[in-house]
Order: sequence, then structure tokens, then C-alpha cells
Amino acid sequence: MKQTAMTVAVTGASSGIGEATARRLAADGHRVLLGARRTGRLERLVEEITREGGTADFRTLDVTDAADMRGFVDAACREYGRIDALVNNAGVMPLSPLAALRTDEWDRMIDVNVRGVLHGIAAALPVMRAQGGGHIVNVASVGAYEVSPTAAVYCATKFAVRAISEGLRQESGGDVRVTLVSPGVTESELADGISDPEAREAMKAYRAVALPASAVADAIAYAVSQPPEVDVNEIVVRPVASAR
Repeated sequence: MKQTAMTVAVTGASSGIGEATARRLAADGHRVLLGARRTGRLERLVEEITREGGTADFRTLDVTDAADMRGFVDAACREYGRIDALVNNAGVMPLSPLAALRTDEWDRMIDVNVRGVLHGIAAALPVMRAQGGGHIVNVASVGAYEVSPTAAVYCATKFAVRAISEGLRQESGGDVRVTLVSPGVTESELADGISDPEAREAMKAYRAVALPASAVADAIAYAVSQPPEVDVNEIVVRPVASAR
């Protein structure tokens, strides 16, 4: 059955899960607006999607800036008339033991992983309610359900995203659907930001078995493709061989 075309805005769309989600949703016939700081990558991605017959545009986006996030949502509405779904995907993961006291990295994770999601909700929720519906998809992690060494702050941010998502679901009153997608180890650039030597070495072994980003994109596509009366609340996606 052919889906009704929707307008979907995706944050952190320049690589990894965000890029894969943009490609998948555009291939499904949806209009996608892509946001990230690396606009060169976004431009190339939009060109590729367009060549393949999809509809896409991009805008530079810093999710830690609430005004920038409002501008991103407003751009989707100006370009396509509405915003049907927002995928809050942008995230960072500079792991380290707490004793390393990398407080600047803690602050960065809180700013991007938590405030970025809240900024997305604050920008999109009033628009979606005014237009009579919408869908907010928050990308968390299996770290939203368990804590591991060197990942205490990262997991705390993902526990927060899980709590925020559940609170939003309970408060939505049926106007706005809410989905939490929690990937296990996934092929992406997320681990590239780990500067702590101990955490970087541990992550090499942890990431020996990983999902392709397209698998997470498929989960997101499944959630947004459901009929309006169906709200897929939580999806956890892990590699088959993963123990965690």
C-alpha cells in the first residue's frame, strides 16, 4: 500500500543514522528536511536524494541553539506547508571514566543529547498541535536501559531522553505520536569523538559487532508509516550477536 507523503525533519542528518533515515524516508516518497552543522555533507546528500527522484532540502542546524531549532521547524513549514514528523537524532558520545573529570565533554553531551531533544520538542510541538497532529521520534540508545563503565554521563542523557519521550507520550492526549528508538551498537561516527584513551580502547571491542545504520532507519520508517491511530512507543534494535 502506497504511503501518504509526509514532511519529515531529521536532525544530525549528515552521517550515520540520520543520513540513513533521510535516504530511507525519501525513498518511501516522503519530503525530508535535513539539519546538521556540516552543510557540505548535507548538500551532497540532498543532491543524491534528488537525483534518485526524492524530495529533500537542508538547513544548517545547531540543536543546542533553541532559536536555530525553531528556525529549522519553521523552514520545513515554509518549504512544504507543514511538518508531519521530527526525528530528533543528533547526538554525541565522548565516553570517559567519571574520574577523568572531562566536564566539558559532560556538558556537551547534556547540551546535544538532552537539550537538543527538548529544543526539538519545543519547536515542533506547538506547530503539530496547531495543525492537528504530528509525530516526534527521539533516537536514544540501549544506554537508555543500562549503564556501563565510561558511559555514565552518556547513559544518563539517554535515560533522560527515554523519560522525556514517555512524559510527552502521556501528555500528548492523542494529538501527537511519540516514538523512542533505541539502537544497540551501530555503524556510525559516534565513537570518533571519544578522546579518552581507556574509553576509546574499550569501545573498539564493544563495537566489534554492529548494525548498519540502515537497520535503525528501517525501524524509524516503520514507526512513522503506521496509521494515525497506531502509536509505536518504543523500539529497541540490536545486532543479533550482541549480548548487550
